[in-house]
Amino acid sequence: MLLPRFSAKFAETRRRSGAFMTGFGRSVTSYAMPLAALAMAVAVRASGLSVDAGSPGVRILIGALSSAIMFITIFVVLEHAEAVARRVGEPYGTLVLTFAVTAIEVSIIVSMMLHGENNPTLARESVFSTVMITSTGVVGACLVFGGWRHRKQAIVRQGTSAYLAVLIALTVMTLILPTYTQTTDPGTFSAAQLGFVSVLSVLLYAAFVFAQTVRHRDDFIEGQAHEVSITTAPREGIYASTLLLFIGLIGIVMLAEQVAASVEDTLVAYQVAQSDSIVGAMIAGLVLMPEAISAVRASLNNELQRGLNVAMGSACATIGLTIPAVAAASLLTGRGLTLGLPAADAVLMVLALFVCNVSFSTERTTFLTGMVHVVVFFTYVFLIFVP
Repeated sequence: MLLPRFSAKFAETRRRSGAFMTGFGRSVTSYAMPLAALAMAVAVRASGLSVDAGSPGVRILIGALSSAIMFITIFVVLEHAEAVARRVGEPYGTLVLTFAVTAIEVSIIVSMMLHGENNPTLARESVFSTVMITSTGVVGACLVFGGWRHRKQAIVRQGTSAYLAVLIALTVMTLILPTYTQTTDPGTFSAAQLGFVSVLSVLLYAAFVFAQTVRHRDDFIEGQAHEVSITTAPREGIYASTLLLFIGLIGIVMLAEQVAASVEDTLVAYQVAQSDSIVGAMIAGLVLMPEAISAVRASLNNELQRGLNVAMGSACATIGLTIPAVAAASLLTGRGLTLGLPAADAVLMVLALFVCNVSFSTERTTFLTGMVHVVVFFTYVFLIFVP
């Protein structure tokens, strides 16, 4: 009698201690990594070891260390962003995640644009990759996994239609229209055109955020998602998460220059073909990975609308905020910017947006709907390496 009872207590003690150590390790990482990223960035800048200074071995070591720290910090920062998002509820929580992701992506793109020789198509490839990954890969995964577990899932058609309307307008204006303008070479805008489209993009995204958070807030909330998010989110530690979120973002932005230089120098050294497409997909995939996990997790919990808000919100914010930021950097530095997509990429993006429009035309989705998105996503990935 005593032995089974002792064994049960011992097993329970091990389970609790294991859970405590897991939580403790996660807590230490979540606090340490944002501070480590900021400290690393400050130390590199204070020591004068810029991307073009020092021996090649030192640059490689610093680049590798910066990449590792930034990679882990991205996940930690987005974990803090999700904690804040859960506390403030929908749809404000989605905006927290979206702005965190966009800030990281902008910092990496601008850093790579300004490093070395002019790279006019990098911003285009990164934005195109973000749209394709979110509208086909992330949305497809949400619909497939959520549909497989729950058979059918409900969405708020008004909200998804608003996302699609903004996304279609922004993508056509910024990624397709430049190919057909006549003032400059195909694929490019003049300075006046670039400034005009950038202002329109910011205004349209601002109008969308106003509609999402104030005017038509209920169109982006499924059922009682707002109340559930607030009541289930832990109150303690929310201020620490907010502070660490901003510290981590500052550290990532400062480290982006080192990481961008290392990646670009490596691709040039190995003479990799389609380097812009690969780098753009890498940036988008790296930044969107934690957010994609959050979206799929929400879909598995039968919160499909929240998952779609996260996925489609990233695509809208990427164009609405990243393009103006990159355009400003281009105008200030005088570096050229090519935004117009090649014909094959334009067709693929139009297909992705058309599939989204069909998928969200009803108020319920199934795993078959998601499979269509996944097929388009794998086509996009294949054509990166076999154009």
